[in-house]
Amino acid sequence: MRRRILIIDDHDDLASEINETFTELGHDVTVVENRRKALQVDDLEDYDLVITDLDVGRHGPGTTTNNGSQPECLSKSVDAPGSERIKAFKIRATNFCGDQFNEEELREMIATVLDYKIRFVDKTDVVQDLHENIEFELPSAISLMHVVLEYLMRRVEKLGVVKTEQSNLFVALDEAFVNAIKHGNKYDAAKLIRVIAEVSKSEARFTIEDEGEGFDLNSIPDPLDPENLFKTSGRGVLFIYNIMDEVKYNERGNRLTMVKKRNEISG
Repeated sequence: MRRRILIIDDHDDLASEINETFTELGHDVTVVENRRKALQVDDLEDYDLVITDLDVGRHGPGTTTNNGSQPECLSKSVDAPGSERIKAFKIRATNFCGDQFNEEELREMIATVLDYKIRFVDKTDVVQDLHENIEFELPSAISLMHVVLEYLMRRVEKLGVVKTEQSNLFVALDEAFVNAIKHGNKYDAAKLIRVIAEVSKSEARFTIEDEGEGFDLNSIPDPLDPENLFKTSGRGVLFIYNIMDEVKYNERGNRLTMVKKRNEISG
């Protein structure tokens, strides 16, 4: 299927290579260099896939406003302390939901973008002083989250926040993703999963939000109670609390925020 893809890249870090790759596959690719030009694109909401890779450090709050007809990534500013370079990267695939959804096709597209980014853009010497806001808006599918999970682990490891062989961060993220898809959106590909990762050399902050009804955290059986020994319910949440340094659910229970701080001793 021929897809419409919009790439917004103010330093051409990703645009040229990704444009060439997807064009050769028969897709209709549009490339613009900044947010202002992106907002002038006709039928912006009709694109199947929107990829943004923007430096936002020089843009103060209020540069653009979200009028409801544009991807949220075009209206966001990110604040970071000190001399850190600030970037925003986002992949938005909301139009793959419903009848248009092709899980394998989308997985390959997401994997292509993230593989190129981790190998050629996220170079260790560059990311050391980088504060990046990374976002994904994707249909509810486990295979998509596996690609995102692998990328986030490699991205955070490059900053030295964790060492993969010494950390259970993978387990916590995997539990959070599966819970959002399985219990939150109930495997409904017409519903979206939103993942936000704010990564810097001091910590990685993850937010996972689904479009489900939510749940009451207090209603989960205590997995430490001997009476619940053989119940699987609640164990994933326990893993998350034990692995992460900070964990918080919103009142509705459909958005989880968790933080992993840099540990100089154990990684």
